Amino acid sequence: MIEPPPEAHRIAVLALPGVLLLDLGIPVQTFGPDPHYRVTVCTDPSAGPVLGDGVSLTTSAGLEALRDADTVVVPGYQDPEAPVSGTVLAALRAAHARGARLVSICTGAFALAAAGLLDGRPATTHWRDAAALRRRYPRVDVRPDRLFVDDGDVLTSAGVTAGVDLCLHVIRRDRGAAAANSRARSLVTPPQRSGGQAQFVERLRPAARGDELAAVRSWMLDNLALRQSVDELARRAHMSRRTFIRRFRQETDSSPMAWLTAARLDRARELLETTPTPVEQVARLSGLGSPAAFRAAFHRHLGTSPTEYRATFRS
Repeated sequence: MIEPPPEAHRIAVLALPGVLLLDLGIPVQTFGPDPHYRVTVCTDPSAGPVLGDGVSLTTSAGLEALRDADTVVVPGYQDPEAPVSGTVLAALRAAHARGARLVSICTGAFALAAAGLLDGRPATTHWRDAAALRRRYPRVDVRPDRLFVDDGDVLTSAGVTAGVDLCLHVIRRDRGAAAANSRARSLVTPPQRSGGQAQFVERLRPAARGDELAAVRSWMLDNLALRQSVDELARRAHMSRRTFIRRFRQETDSSPMAWLTAARLDRARELLETTPTPVEQVARLSGLGSPAAFRAAFHRHLGTSPTEYRATFRS
């Protein structure tokens, strides 16, 4: 292995207790072989051995590695709501204050948020943990539908493959597209996915907290291909339009039409993933209108086309 030159960009990968080993491997494998980067994996010595997925991780580098790093990467860890030590939070704040770039993968965003470094900033994490991040740190502008968010000196990403996307994005920022493409070929991964592309969540449709309107929502799901209006749905619920909209939002945190659109997109995704049904027919069966309107809505909400989505899941 070629020793990086002294002027190489210094990257400190901070492994917190319960570190996810796949997340830890992403920056090590993406930046490590590149002689333009010098990668150091470090831990908080006071926390004892770092355990990740049943494996003990030891490293000679402690938090002092953050003092000299040009970039600090925080991989995800198993319990994102576990308290992060004050020593670690202080080290992250100090690194940011002196100009280091901070990067998180998956639930690593919780550590940055705990340090106050995401306050007032857009950020993302794995979609399963986005609600917890928003609840725990209300000053963070959580973007649950993003693969990664580049906010200049602080960058956050979603799950494993999104972490790869973000690290390649960092190389593209640092050294240009050719370097990023070359590294992507070595990793056998697509060279670029836009951070604005949506995370492939299990379901776009918000879950309901109440069941007063459960029968109406069930009818909506059973009749996605039909034209539906708020007035008709209110009549089915035996409510005024205004009362129906208010109760619907109370149960789902969504308006009826936004919920319906999400449900139709979920149905379209199911058909694209599991059947060879032509895109034009998927548009009709899901109630999303003409093929052109369907493609526009799909791209607006998921950041990709129906054809590309199908290729991803049915290749």
